[in-house]
Formats: sequence, C-alpha cells, structure tokens
Amino acid sequence: MKPLLRIDNLSAGYYGEDIIKSVSLDVYESDFIGIIGPNGSGKTTLLRLCSKILRPRKGGIYFENKDIFVMDLKEFCRKVAFVAQDILTSFSFSVSELVLMGRIPHLKRLQFETKNDIRIAEKALELTGSQGLKDKMIDELSAGERQRALIARALAQEPVLLLLDEPTSHLDIGHQIQVMDLLKRLNRGSNLTIVMVLHDLNLASAYCNRICLLDNGSVFKEGKPEEVLTYKNIESVYKTIVLVNNNPVTKKPNVALVPKEL
Repeated sequence: MKPLLRIDNLSAGYYGEDIIKSVSLDVYESDFIGIIGPNGSGKTTLLRLCSKILRPRKGGIYFENKDIFVMDLKEFCRKVAFVAQDILTSFSFSVSELVLMGRIPHLKRLQFETKNDIRIAEKALELTGSQGLKDKMIDELSAGERQRALIARALAQEPVLLLLDEPTSHLDIGHQIQVMDLLKRLNRGSNLTIVMVLHDLNLASAYCNRICLLDNGSVFKEGKPEEVLTYKNIESVYKTIVLVNNNPVTKKPNVALVPKEL
C-alpha cells in the first residue's frame, strides 16, 4: 500500500538553523495522525512544510507520489487543505463568504462562484454544524464557532488530506470535544485523511489511530497510541513525571500529571 503523503528525510528551519531534522513519516489514506511534542520540537514547522508554506533544505515531501514543491499551487490546494492555528483577516467577512473562499482553487482567474460552488460551501457549513452562523461576521464568533467556520472553509476545498495546527487551542473542554468529534466523523464517514498538531496528549490518544512524537526536531517515536504514549517515552521527551493508565471508556492510554509539589 502506497502512502498518500510521504515525508522523506526532511530537514528545514529558519535563519540557517534546522528546526526539523531528518524526519520521515508515511501518511496513509484514512489515517488520523496526531503530531505531538514539547514546545519548540518542530510540530508547526513540520505542518508548514507539508502545506508548502516553507521549503525544506534537505529531503522531500510527496503527495500521491508527486513532489509537492513541483506541483502547481492550485492543483495542490484542490487536494490538500490547511487550517492554521491563528487566522487573522484584515477585513470582516461573513461566515458564508469565508467558507466560499475554499472554492478558490477550483475557480479560473476572475471566475465567479457557480451554483455548484455555493452548494458545496453550504454542504461544508452543514457538516460542521455552522448553518446558523452563515450570516454572522467572522469577528463576531466565539472561539469554537470560529474554529468550525475555518474547518468548513477547508472542507469546501474538497480535500483528501486535511492538515490542522492545534485546532483545539483556546477552546474549553466542551468545544474541544465538539471539534474533535467533528473531525473523527469526517475521518470515518468521508475517508478524510487528517494530520493534526495537538498539545493535549489525551485528545491525541482518544482520537488518533497513529501518533508521531517529536523531540528536538526529530521523530522520537511513531506508532499506535499505546506504543507511543508510555510513561517512559513521555518522561524522556517532556522531562516530567506522569502516570499512564487505560481510559475506561476508550481503552486508550490516559496520561495523568504528577505534581512535584502538593
């Protein structure tokens, strides 16, 4: 089985310093992969590379056996969508206008959206439970509503691969579960392949079928949650003491912090 996305011996960074160092990772169709690791371990940099925002110094990234840095940008964006951690806009758009922007890779230059584009955008709003938000302005939304709108825009691209950088950051636990449940439904129901950066180890454990643990820019361990989220691995990388037990509901590893001072 050939990988949908292949990251091959990748090294890259900023200002002459490599943040990502000789990273290799295969992503297969219908995977739900969590990228975890301490601050500064290279998680966001790896996602920026996979989304063509940053170019590598060494190695390559191949989507459907094509070098992504050779692929035409519109061709790439018709297949791969990226939801960044912080999206700032200079103008206030309505949610429906924002979601329709996801159709840009499918339009010719100066072409207006067709009825089919509008239908696809409305479907994306429906999938994310955002129909009631479509007439609201993006800067009027709560953090959870905003995140759903951004995911809807990405879905309007009709991607086969969705990249997300910490989609649950700044959300309360209720909205975290809503977003993660939404992504899991899309992964199962639409065979959408998902690669996402997460800080919360327990969310990664509960929702991801594979986890890639980065440390200092390199892959420390990759595999199933039970293979990666061991107390030895976590203590080695995060330099803190933890207890790891099985979640009684998901049967996946559950990580509990051990305070040094009580």
